Amino acid sequence: MSEDLLLGIDLGAGSLKSTAIALDGRVVATASAPVETLVPRPGHSEQDPEGWWQAVLASLAELRGKGMDADRMLAVSVTAGAHTHVLEDASGRALRPAIMWNDQRSGPQSARERAARGAEILALSGNRISPTWTLPQLLWLRDEEPENHARIARIRPAKDWLRRRLDGSDATDITDAWGMMLADAQGDGWSAALCEIAGIAPAVLPPIRGSAEVTGEITAQAAAETGLRAGTPVVCGTSDTNAETFSAGMTRPGIGAIKLATAGTVSTLTPAPVFSEDVIHYPHLVAGHAYAILGTNSCASAHRWLRDALFAGIGFDGMDAEACKAPAGSEGLLFHPYLNGERSPYWDPELRASFVGLGFNHGAPHMCRALYEGIAFTLRDCLAVLEARGMGFDTARLVGGGTRSALWRQIIADVTGLVIEVPEQGDASFGAALIAGIGAGVLSGTEAAAGLIRVAETLEPEPGTAEVYATGFAAFRAAKEALTPVNHDIVRATREAG
Repeated sequence: MSEDLLLGIDLGAGSLKSTAIALDGRVVATASAPVETLVPRPGHSEQDPEGWWQAVLASLAELRGKGMDADRMLAVSVTAGAHTHVLEDASGRALRPAIMWNDQRSGPQSARERAARGAEILALSGNRISPTWTLPQLLWLRDEEPENHARIARIRPAKDWLRRRLDGSDATDITDAWGMMLADAQGDGWSAALCEIAGIAPAVLPPIRGSAEVTGEITAQAAAETGLRAGTPVVCGTSDTNAETFSAGMTRPGIGAIKLATAGTVSTLTPAPVFSEDVIHYPHLVAGHAYAILGTNSCASAHRWLRDALFAGIGFDGMDAEACKAPAGSEGLLFHPYLNGERSPYWDPELRASFVGLGFNHGAPHMCRALYEGIAFTLRDCLAVLEARGMGFDTARLVGGGTRSALWRQIIADVTGLVIEVPEQGDASFGAALIAGIGAGVLSGTEAAAGLIRVAETLEPEPGTAEVYATGFAAFRAAKEALTPVNHDIVRATREAG
């Protein structure tokens, strides 16, 4: 690689990906490494931060093997999922595994705080309290692991913990600060009131910097470990969804983004956040804008679960081939993907997944297609909330690993009724590389970076499926409502049994 490069590193829930791009936006090389999730108890989801760092080293070693010239690297930036944080003691050691954004253990704490002061937390943080946020996770820690809570000396969002390993910096950006539910949504810094609720001092939180601000340089130690050039500028970075929606082309109101990744999300750009009980908001990379987002906890993770449980012998490609054999609507078979509770629009950590309507006429094709359709129905559920608030859109950029399936792409268009555009590059590591370019000054702001985004495919809804999916969606919702009390009883009984 004899041209100047920008490097983006993204920590996902299942893997870490590094992408090197040229200054014209071409992807020159990518590499990835797996990341392990620990599930010590039902509803829990944790990761070892050291595993993240090992994944960085493995992915960069792969890039070097593909010819990446560290001397031509102009800047590096890191992204990761919001809400996942590392707790450090006074010596800088992690106190425990990092609690993930999809962890549901803090459901009781969330319910307690919502009943006691939910409106106050919404006004201060800009968002509804639920188990996905750092604030209720800290409340769980205070209740269940008080010795660890008492030893907290620093809290770092995941991408900031990784970036510190690269440049030694102590910082986060405003989007990840909001993701902790500890930032002052009416101002620019941390909220003393929210920190008091969490039982921490604002001093344990890092300074807030711009997402595209240079925070430091690759240190000599990091250079020795990673093979990157010492002195290479490192740019703060942001949450994965912020970077991903930007890199997909959600750069103006009227264009939405749908993500088929570990979680599934629906996002849209807004001129300003509108605090509400049902829509999550964060500051966006596009200056003067926020993005509204709703999401389902289990998307590609549900796909992986079904593969491992029933289709390990044929893998994802085999499952996709099977799904293509079933008709639209899967002959009445429904799948609810609530394997680890649900976020939008139900905010219910005690929902659980189900296949509904199974008969002797159903087989592997129907189960595989019903999973695609069930996740599409949850995304339509999310889209309905945005539409009810006047934040709907006609065109959506589709991103995430699920876009590899042509059938799933078309199902998303058919179920949502949207025109779907698939960008050439639309993942967070590509977005992180664009942010690195903005921070290094080789891309003159978000408008210049947006000019490097290209659409590879456009999909229109197929008219013949509209009635099938309207009927299926109504049945999907009705079954969910009927099963909710049953799910609650099962989850509570399991919890009481230990």
